[in-house]
Amino acid sequence: MSVAAVLPRSPARPPRSRDGLLGLLGRPFIDLEPLLPVTDWGALHDEICLGLAQVPLDYTGGSHRSMGIMPPSRAEEVVTDYGEVIRGLDAQSFETFRSLADDPGAIDTAKRSQIEFGEERSVPLSRRQMAWLKIRFGVYFPWKGYLELMPNKTWGEKASPEGKRFTRVAEAFFPNTIAFVRRLPFTHIGRCNIMGVEAFDYGTVHRDGHPEEQREPDQFISFCPAADKTLFVWDEAAKREHDVDARAYWFNDFDYHGVRSAPFFRYSVRVDGVFEPAFLEQIEAHARSR
Repeated sequence: MSVAAVLPRSPARPPRSRDGLLGLLGRPFIDLEPLLPVTDWGALHDEICLGLAQVPLDYTGGSHRSMGIMPPSRAEEVVTDYGEVIRGLDAQSFETFRSLADDPGAIDTAKRSQIEFGEERSVPLSRRQMAWLKIRFGVYFPWKGYLELMPNKTWGEKASPEGKRFTRVAEAFFPNTIAFVRRLPFTHIGRCNIMGVEAFDYGTVHRDGHPEEQREPDQFISFCPAADKTLFVWDEAAKREHDVDARAYWFNDFDYHGVRSAPFFRYSVRVDGVFEPAFLEQIEAHARSR
């Protein structure tokens, strides 16, 4: 089955207002838990919580507005965007920023206007740079509990298996989580990470690509063992949030989505790759039976 088959069928799909939902099979998201291997979610949650308490965590997000991937109606929810801050640094401040890089020599000050800084860009931010941008300029990083279990260099490579493996940190601290991920119905996995949001923080509403550029939905499974992520899909045309009230789920990440604030730490695990053909058939049958 083509992946495009899980998009709404053209004859049944009503005219869509600008930035309305693409969805999957006419739904904002699909609950995948009934289709996944049986697991002890409580034990998985315990392992992930203990692991996150013992390893260094990164930040991610923080530049959604400057990337142009936020809906117009919610763009002001980002008070300070690091892409905007870096572009506006004077010469002295930029030198401070450069000095905090993991490899300052790799940043040519004379070509600073040509360099893209940040996540999955030509020059990633170091932990020290992110901390300085946060402390000095008030940059908001939505995900401060970010950990790559299977890294990839660029967003476009997330479904590719070439040269990918779980990190030694992942193998040491998250063995049962890795074992569960390996049992998921993918022909191969290209990316796996933990997305953690601090108490009272929120995940800024954004999308991971432009709908006009989408040929078929990206294939991934996200799971939240505690079932408390407060994720939602945003319909910009209707100005409506659709709660993703599932422990394991798939949604069209070319739709806008975000995480609502809550007074406690939350996380989910996202696994990208290519689904087994039989799993796509199960998804369609499951979605149409509900």
